Amino acid sequence: MPLHFHAVVWIDHHEARILDFNADDVHATAVAPKHSASRGHSKLGGRASWRESEDMAYFDEVAAKLDGAGEILIAGPANAKLGFLKRLQAKHTPLADKVVGVETVDHPSDGQILKYARAYFGKADRMLPQID
Repeated sequence: MPLHFHAVVWIDHHEARILDFNADDVHATAVAPKHSASRGHSKLGGRASWRESEDMAYFDEVAAKLDGAGEILIAGPANAKLGFLKRLQAKHTPLADKVVGVETVDHPSDGQILKYARAYFGKADRMLPQID
């Protein structure tokens, strides 16, 4: 099924929720990494720190679900959204070119994501040159 023109992907290291939509319709898809993300603890200079490892296969699967979108908004609570954008730029350049924004958004429901994305794209569309 082809995607609608606008798509938003909310992503963290545990799941990605993709909503593609138009004024009248919305289609939701969820993607989870094959390996459960875990926080690895290590000691660096006596201080404990952690960082989620990037799951490139997970990012590639999310990218595949976005194929066909005209404009993409990436949202999420932390670093996964930036890791995903970097993966798009490195391996999925045509999709990376369709990304219109990256926003920090905590853990909303699908309805809240859709409302946020519609408002975002509404503002972005008003910024485009108008054809007479």
